[in-house]
Amino acid sequence: MIATRNAGLFATLISGFAILTGCSTTSDAPQPAATAAKNYFSDWPERADPATVGRRIASNFVARGFDFQLNPTHRWIIYPEVCAWYGALQVAQLTEDQGLKQQLIGKFDQFRTPEGANRLSPRSHVDYRITGVVPLEIYLINGDPSYLTLGRDFADKQWESTTPDGITTEARYWSDDLYMLPVLQVQAYRATKDPKYLDRVALTMVAYLDKLQQQNGLFLHSPDSPFYWGRGNGWVAAGMAEVLSVLPPEHRHYKRILQGYRSMMAGLLKYQGTDGLWLQLIDQSDFWPETSGSAMFTFALVEGVKRGWLEAPTYGPAARKAWLGLVAYVDTAANIRETVVGTNKASKEVGPDLDVQKKYYFDRPRKTGDLHGQSPMMWTAAALLR
Repeated sequence: MIATRNAGLFATLISGFAILTGCSTTSDAPQPAATAAKNYFSDWPERADPATVGRRIASNFVARGFDFQLNPTHRWIIYPEVCAWYGALQVAQLTEDQGLKQQLIGKFDQFRTPEGANRLSPRSHVDYRITGVVPLEIYLINGDPSYLTLGRDFADKQWESTTPDGITTEARYWSDDLYMLPVLQVQAYRATKDPKYLDRVALTMVAYLDKLQQQNGLFLHSPDSPFYWGRGNGWVAAGMAEVLSVLPPEHRHYKRILQGYRSMMAGLLKYQGTDGLWLQLIDQSDFWPETSGSAMFTFALVEGVKRGWLEAPTYGPAARKAWLGLVAYVDTAANIRETVVGTNKASKEVGPDLDVQKKYYFDRPRKTGDLHGQSPMMWTAAALLR
C-alpha cells in the first residue's frame, strides 16, 4: 500500500511539474527535461564541457573586429555577427560570467552613438533586420529600456509591409529565412510578451513549411537546386526550435509546427554519421562532414530532448554524439574547422545541369573560425546549460 501511494504521489508531482513547465506527460513530452538532461547531457569529458566550450568560443568572438572594419565592401553589421553575438550573450548569462557579459554588452556601445548608428542597416532585408536580436538580448539581461526600443523597432519595421495573408514582404521563401525571420520576432516576444510577435512568426513558419518541406522532412536548397544542403536545413531546424520554445501548445499553429519539426528531426536522424556529424549535402555519401549545419542540427536536437518534443531514448544519444563529434573540430584558439563559406543556390551560380550543381556544392571552400560555424556551437552550449 505504501509503495502504491508513493508511486501515485510521484506521478502526481511529475504531472504537476509538466503543467508548470508547459510540457505534457503524454507522447508530446515522453521524458521530463531533468531526466533527459541527466541521462544524456551530463558527465562530459573535460574538452566537451558546454560551459568551457561556450565561454571559449564567446571570448573568441569578443576579441574579433567587425567585418565592416576589415572589409571595405561592407557598411553594416552582418548577420553572422549577430548570430554569434546572440549565442555569446546567452553563454555569458548562463555561466554567470560577469566579465564576459560586460565585454559583450560593451561591444554594442559604439552603435549607440550617432556615428555608430550608421552601422546598423536600415535595409528592408532579413539579413539586416536580424540585427535587432542583439539589443533585445541585452535588454533581457540588463533591463535597459533603450535596448528594448532599438530592438523592437527592427522587429516592427520588419512587418510594416505585408502580403495579403499577413506575412512580411521581406519573406523570400528561402530556407535561410526560417531562422532570420523567426529569431527576431521570437526575441521581440520574449522582451515584450506581446502575442502579435508569436502570431507573426507562427503564420510565417506554417507558410514556409507547407511550401518548402519535403516528404522526407528535409528542405531543398531551392526548387531549381534540388539538393539537401546542410546549412540551409540547419537554419530551418534552429528556427523551428526557437519558435517552439515560446509558442504555447494551445496556439492554433503549434501542432503544425511541431509536426514539421518532428518530421525534420526524424529525417535527419537517418543521415547522422558515425562521427556524429552531417554532410555538406545531407544525403550524398560521397560528401564531407560540415560543421555549421551539424551544429545547428545539434542545437535543435538538444532543445527537443530537453523540452520534451522528442523521444529522449531515441534522440538523446544522437544529440550527445553530435556534440562530442563537433567539439573535436574546435582548435586551441576556439575556432571550429570545416565550415562551408556562404553558399548561393547552385542554379544561380552554375546553371541548371544537376551534375554541375552537385560539383559546385562539393567544391565550396571550407574555413576555420567562420561565424556561421561559431554561432551554432554557442547556441548549443547555451541549450545544454539551460
